[in-house]
Amino acid sequence: MANEKELNLEHLDKSGWQTYRFEQIAKSISERVDPNNTDLKIYVGLEHLDAETIHIKRFGTPDDVEGQKLRCYPGDVIFGKRRAYQRKAALVDFDGFCSAHSMVLRANPNVIDPRLFPFFLHSDTFMHRAIDISVGSLSPTINWGTLKTQEFLLPPKDQQAQLAELLWAMDEVVEREVRMLEKLSVNKKSIFKNSLYNVSEFNDRFFGKHQSIFNVKKLGSLLTEIQYGISESLDNQGEIPVLRMNNLQNGKLLLQDLKFTSPGNGALDRFILNRGDVLFNRTNSYDLVGKVSLFNEKGVYSFASYLIRLKADTDRLDPRFLNFYLNTAIGLAKIRKYRTPGVSQSNINAQNIKNVPIPLPSVEKQKEIMDKIDSIEENETLYEKKILTSKSLQKSLINQIF
Repeated sequence: MANEKELNLEHLDKSGWQTYRFEQIAKSISERVDPNNTDLKIYVGLEHLDAETIHIKRFGTPDDVEGQKLRCYPGDVIFGKRRAYQRKAALVDFDGFCSAHSMVLRANPNVIDPRLFPFFLHSDTFMHRAIDISVGSLSPTINWGTLKTQEFLLPPKDQQAQLAELLWAMDEVVEREVRMLEKLSVNKKSIFKNSLYNVSEFNDRFFGKHQSIFNVKKLGSLLTEIQYGISESLDNQGEIPVLRMNNLQNGKLLLQDLKFTSPGNGALDRFILNRGDVLFNRTNSYDLVGKVSLFNEKGVYSFASYLIRLKADTDRLDPRFLNFYLNTAIGLAKIRKYRTPGVSQSNINAQNIKNVPIPLPSVEKQKEIMDKIDSIEENETLYEKKILTSKSLQKSLINQIF
């Protein structure tokens, strides 16, 4: 990157930089909004802010909240003062209001270029300080009275515009790759939906406004086995890793935070997973129960009691097709129709899984659809790696500057 070379960030001379108190760098905007009495349409809660990005891509509405909130204007930054370790600080490009568990910060243009300010807030220098001054154990929070007195070293104004230009150029690289990844996700969902359904003018008895092009079967008729997982005690070490509900994410397996068991005399032989098994999360919170992922790993794994193994009759049902269907909005709605409400957990039993309706093309057609989707997912993996690399470089640039 030419700008980086020109600025020589690795050997940035900070001898002429000046230290400022944070209250000189920015001010905290405390204008209040009553959600029940406002013309503003956009609300941003902490749940709408993504970690380690300056962009806001999700929003709520005034109907979602009660109580006094904070007004924000284009150019302000919403900073999550509660649980600062989540590293949430995002630039506002709309008129709206936000959670009182955040701060609305407005850069002082006499001290810091407003285009550079959001990146400064994502520097390790600022974020680590924010964490250090947070108070409270369960939900650590930053007080403005403490934050405003903190001192930070900043480059002179005649360098800031160039530094901001460099960081925004790197941010555009990241966002372009993110947009491409999002496009791939939309494409694969469209391929699947358009291959299975027609839009119906009438309410279809199975799928509402979507009508299956193919015969609809009950899932139970297409499975050779439905099996609950093991209830053995688990340890941090052992012979056999045991997959749990946290390992199921968006149709795929995350082989992290594994627990283990060490059975004797082949006691768990019938609980060993085979490639093509589909794992179903039968017990979880009301919003997360019903997660499904395909087991397609090498090695020996078992699965815990909160999961159910679904074995597809592969002469009629491609396991990839089953996994993808159960992760679509339509498939997930069919599953969650059977969830039982609970105080902290919901449950979906094996008998109800059998009743889930599924469109059934020929197995050859299923394979054709899934081969296309597998190809897209290969590209998704490439872009996910690109994004990780670009974000790592972006973070490195920010920390070299600040």
